[in-house]
Amino acid sequence: MNDKKRLILYSVFTAVLLTPAWYQWGSGLILLIALVPLLFVEDYLYQERAQHRPHKFLLYSFLAFFIWNLLTTWWIWNASEVGMVLAVIINSILMSLVMWLFHITHRNAGNGPGYFGLIVYWLVYEHFYMNGEINWPWLNLGNGFANDISIIQWYEYTGTFGGTLWVLVSNILVFLVLKQYILCRKIKPLLPQLILLVLVIIIPISFSLYRYFTYHEKEDPREVVVIQPNIDPYNEKFMGMEMDTQMQILLHLADSLGTQETDYFVAPETFINNNVWVNDLQDNSSIHQLCGFLKKYPRAHFIVGLTCYKEYTNPDSITPTANLIRGTNIYYDSFNASLQLDSTGRIPVYFKSKLVVGVEKMPYTRYLRFLKKLTLRLGGTFRSHGTQDYRVSFPSSRKDGGVGTPICYESVFGEFVTEYVTAGATLIFVITNDGWWGNTPGYRQHHSFSRLRAIENRRSIARSANTGTSSFINQKGQVLQHTGYWVAAAIRGTLNSNNELTFYTRHGDYIPRAAYFFALIVLLYTLTMIFIKRRHKR
Repeated sequence: MNDKKRLILYSVFTAVLLTPAWYQWGSGLILLIALVPLLFVEDYLYQERAQHRPHKFLLYSFLAFFIWNLLTTWWIWNASEVGMVLAVIINSILMSLVMWLFHITHRNAGNGPGYFGLIVYWLVYEHFYMNGEINWPWLNLGNGFANDISIIQWYEYTGTFGGTLWVLVSNILVFLVLKQYILCRKIKPLLPQLILLVLVIIIPISFSLYRYFTYHEKEDPREVVVIQPNIDPYNEKFMGMEMDTQMQILLHLADSLGTQETDYFVAPETFINNNVWVNDLQDNSSIHQLCGFLKKYPRAHFIVGLTCYKEYTNPDSITPTANLIRGTNIYYDSFNASLQLDSTGRIPVYFKSKLVVGVEKMPYTRYLRFLKKLTLRLGGTFRSHGTQDYRVSFPSSRKDGGVGTPICYESVFGEFVTEYVTAGATLIFVITNDGWWGNTPGYRQHHSFSRLRAIENRRSIARSANTGTSSFINQKGQVLQHTGYWVAAAIRGTLNSNNELTFYTRHGDYIPRAAYFFALIVLLYTLTMIFIKRRHKR
């Protein structure tokens, strides 16, 4: 086998090793070695750097990451063909650029700065991409342990970026040990590196297992009924079925399990979609029906998702996302939102703020306004849902806590979800609609990420999906109960409320923030070395 074919094979091997962690049958432990073949590709190009330009590693990296992205997120195609293509290509390019930057540092600054650069560059990439105008953190390496909750209980201290750091350090150590063994064929000289590698892998797992078996929730029970109405989002929900019929399905399922001890009913994202105006919530017929239902359960709160609109009568309050109603001077915003109903008559509302690019928002509109007329002429959209700058906790009748309601895509963002908790949420209810992707790994992956949020914040989670998987998850990330796929169902369970804040909840993504500083230092050192080498060549 010639060198080129071998390097291609190694790149493909990395893609194959990265994939299982994102499937229900896989384990994230394979991620601890998944990058090793690609590191051998980089090392070969580093050793033969006189004959190979740096861009070659960019191409091999792109091959690996393109296959990995395709194998794990192909299901986006069911919702948007263009969205899937763009997500796979953009993700693959960004990941490849990180590896290329690592290769540049390695070539010019040596092993130490090179491998340290790989760690900090990748952490910066994940964090920057997660918080950018265009974001898709689905394949952040730390998410790959969502099926292995017993070995990542330490996420309550680090969040998923701790998992990413673990993956990167382990892969580098495994690669260095294997490389040295291939060169010398002796174990004894490698004992220090082997001991370090074993410690890096075993210590986090051992601590996590101890925490997993010794962590006990404080008894503070809430009875929750989760409803999965299972209304087809393509053919029924928004056009084919009357809202009154949808409401009858929802209330029948809720009433089938509701008791006088029920504290919460939870319904999915965008369930109410019959021209709801925030300015006149009390006049909406669907909200009237829910309030009437709650008279039978005076203790309960009803949390439900909705599509709603807000009219601006004051010109000073008009937002950048507002739209003008044709033929009038009236502006309005649309929102993907959640609200809570209870016996108090108050209706707190939360507006979804992590929006799906291309579906719920157009990125960089302030810089791309010149495209607006063209986009509308071609039948597209240049608008975006409105958002809000802060998270809220819906109040409880008990004064010791409330509920945060991450809406769909928001549940993928670790630090973002902590904002509900610091706002006072002692329970988290994720409301979503995962039927867009069909019976694919997509809805299972999305469900598994809620387990990470439970561990990070030590919050019990109720998850209501219109279609997909609805469930109860405890503070250790264990799934206590769940529904089947594509069935109308309701489940009732008891979740413990918790008002204590974890280290991660208080400090958020401090690991990648530190990485920004070190990445800048490594980058400046790399540029300095490049400058010095070029001067010597002269």
